[in-house]
Amino acid sequence: MENSYKINENLYYIGASDRRIHIFEAIQPLNYGMAYNSYLMVNDKTCLFNTVDHSVSDQFFENLEHCLNGKPLDYFVIQHMEPDHANCIKEIILRYPNVNIILNAQILNMVKNFFRDLDTTKLNLTIVKDLDKIQIGDKELLFVFAPMVHWPEVMMVYETTTKTLFSADAFGSYNALNGKIFFDEYNYEKEFLDEARRYYTNIVGKYGNPVQQLFNKVKGVEFDLICPLHGPVIRNKNDMAYLINKYDIWSSYTPEEKGVLIVYGSIYGNTAKAVNKFAHMLADAGVKNIKIYDSSMNDVSYLLSDAFKYSHLVIFSSSYNAGVFPKIEEFLLALKAHNFQNRKIAFVENGSWAPTAFNSTKALIESLTDCQLYDKKVTITSSLSDANLAQFEDIINFIKTDFIKEDLANLKPLFNIPYGLYICFAKDEKEKKLNGCVCNTLSLVSENPNIYSIALNKSNYTTKLLQESKKISVSILHKQATQDLIKLFGYNSGKDMNKFENFTDYSLNSLNLPYLNKNYSNSFVCGEIINSVEVNDHIVFYFKVVEEKVLSYDETLTYSYYQKNIKPKFKSTGKRVGWRCKICGYLYKGEVLPDDFICPWCKHSKEDFEKVYY
Repeated sequence: MENSYKINENLYYIGASDRRIHIFEAIQPLNYGMAYNSYLMVNDKTCLFNTVDHSVSDQFFENLEHCLNGKPLDYFVIQHMEPDHANCIKEIILRYPNVNIILNAQILNMVKNFFRDLDTTKLNLTIVKDLDKIQIGDKELLFVFAPMVHWPEVMMVYETTTKTLFSADAFGSYNALNGKIFFDEYNYEKEFLDEARRYYTNIVGKYGNPVQQLFNKVKGVEFDLICPLHGPVIRNKNDMAYLINKYDIWSSYTPEEKGVLIVYGSIYGNTAKAVNKFAHMLADAGVKNIKIYDSSMNDVSYLLSDAFKYSHLVIFSSSYNAGVFPKIEEFLLALKAHNFQNRKIAFVENGSWAPTAFNSTKALIESLTDCQLYDKKVTITSSLSDANLAQFEDIINFIKTDFIKEDLANLKPLFNIPYGLYICFAKDEKEKKLNGCVCNTLSLVSENPNIYSIALNKSNYTTKLLQESKKISVSILHKQATQDLIKLFGYNSGKDMNKFENFTDYSLNSLNLPYLNKNYSNSFVCGEIINSVEVNDHIVFYFKVVEEKVLSYDETLTYSYYQKNIKPKFKSTGKRVGWRCKICGYLYKGEVLPDDFICPWCKHSKEDFEKVYY
């Protein structure tokens, strides 16, 4: 029985999941199986993207036959030759001998090596080069080579008319799919993120530089759909931005979280006791984000994944065979093999008669790129001593300087108040011009009748229009609202541009004012302004509701969610001094920020800027 999924009018998911597999690539354990993704494009021509592992080949061929619905298979794109995606190549050729196979020269060589009884001279082959384009019916395929992400022959395919990226192994994850194929149908952070990180670090982690080069290669390209070879399909812009940001962090070897990973190897339990005491002291010192692993009880793939996640690493190891504990050695070799870098590391050894763990690993740890090793030798002799506790305090001082929180006296209660993000719309009645701006101050102040308040900066063009027209419309954003939307309505002034010139994702309400469609907003409210109050640099408008409507079930976007998940993260790229607005991200280029400087985007003052290097 077929079990395919319709992604859109011309694209089908024809992959399948294997829940019996318990180890991947004969090395990484799997707890929840694995999805092997394949896609079929159907219009006036048909095109298959990759095959699957033998374990799910029966389901794959049932899906393929069903979605072809009697049509011939015209094209077959091979992006990557790992057997979990290429095992069925020969069977495809046997079933569809006239199919046009699209591949690159390296892939062809690998086809010959994997299938030595296959006479490739008799095949209908199209060999592409980097950035070649091929027209398939009314669809255009752009081939983007992605060497060492994570094999040398890998290429991504971009369908230009639907802006669909077939991303090969990039953006994949361990885990089978559970009746749903889309990213937004899962609680991704809970159900997939840890396994996506473990997949990346163990499979691709060594090749951070090629991943970064690929990002530069496709910079500025817009995606509406990302179809990876493992894990869920990504169709929402914010989900794409979220996952791309994770890949950017992982591939640049930047800590994902500020925290301490402790990995230990203990033979009879005394080293484990020392770890628990150290973690207790570390927590008492104010460092609360701590993860502890017993290297004997956890596969190294999990240790490696969390080493990429956290900013600091502390290793405790018993001495063994005049060296280091074998499981700790395995972990350290995995760090080296996967190009681990940019961390602070401390090492504590234990030995009853000849402590050797530290000296046997010091050179390896020091060879890790841009890692700072705590340079004092800390030795436990069989069991923890008072002298060791003093040494632990010194290690904690080495760590906790990176965890010092800003003095409470310097913090603003404002940022502890939860509030949403909205777009406020008004109309220039004279010029017949629509305008809108981002705000975060909508509040219900009265019921029966419903009266809302909203505060806008005096200098905003929208503020002027509201004062003149006495009519207002406010769209309540949901979590799928994009940074591009925020930039359009929040980082530009309607005095200088028509924000609606190329923006069409809105409708008009009963006041003939815009409200965003459900792609960005879950509801809107509009009304007539009944009063306004001037408060320093803002004007508070009070309006009586004329119309309100809920558009979707999507969760409302809060300012804190925007800051954490949607707003681009600033990455230092040079040595020039600048000042970045912590509210909207505006960069002022110059060593000295004037005292009276006001951010041109969000209108915040100098106190909300931080010194950066660009």
